[in-house]
Amino acid sequence: MFGIPGKQAVTLTPQAATQIARLMAKQGAQGLRIGVKKGGCAGMEYTLDYVTEVNPLDALVEQDGARVLIAPMAQMFLIGTEIDYQTSLLDAGFKFRNPNVAEACGCGESIKFKDDPAA
Repeated sequence: MFGIPGKQAVTLTPQAATQIARLMAKQGAQGLRIGVKKGGCAGMEYTLDYVTEVNPLDALVEQDGARVLIAPMAQMFLIGTEIDYQTSLLDAGFKFRNPNVAEACGCGESIKFKDDPAA
């Protein structure tokens, strides 16, 4: 595990925890893995995948029946992030409030991190 001792790497709003638990049950998954990869107009993108097998190197966040695993390569980029789930008339989805992001595109899915040597 990483980050501040006794504190989770990311936090989930109650809405995000409810949606993740619902998705886990529907898919028969052990959790939802969050990562980052190169791509998008700002340089990096978040990834979300169902977990069928837990990687012991993943950081684990559990809350209200939801289980989020953070891929090893993404851990340093996600420390301090709050994950929310929002619905509106036009769309629904996870929103990341990440203090490590320097720039984001208009869709909010493509990001650039502060002090990212690849950017």
